[in-house]
Amino acid sequence: MTFKLSVNGKVREADVDPDTPLLWTLRDTLGILGPKYGCGIGQCGACTVHIDGKPVRSCLMPVSSVGAAKVSTIESMADHPIGKKVQAAWMELDVAQCGYCQPGQIMAATALLGAKPQPTDADIDAAMSNICRCATYTRIRAAIKLASGQHEKA
Repeated sequence: MTFKLSVNGKVREADVDPDTPLLWTLRDTLGILGPKYGCGIGQCGACTVHIDGKPVRSCLMPVSSVGAAKVSTIESMADHPIGKKVQAAWMELDVAQCGYCQPGQIMAATALLGAKPQPTDADIDAAMSNICRCATYTRIRAAIKLASGQHEKA
């Protein structure tokens, strides 16, 4: 079945089974490689994308559920005002270690700052459920604070 998807501001067509996870549609059919496969059960967050601005685990979402919603991936965050600040903070504080989870972390952080421009530590704890096997959580928190203008250093 052919689906028309709005991905990163462009309409793209994907001829896939309706139950195909959005992650595999993005990666295997559309060649958008930023969202990563991590666990396949929605726990790690490496596959996080935005659906109409909300963070979603794309490994769990069937492509048929996307409908007319706008899908944004890490590839579009440099053009997003908050995403750009988050990426700059990530770079300034050298957040990434292995880097595998970082696209999902940045997507979650961008959504958090879109909803709460000045998040508290409790807000960050509640929103940032993505797993980082390298345990860069202190730097992730500091980068979120820096991107929000709260200027915390790791």
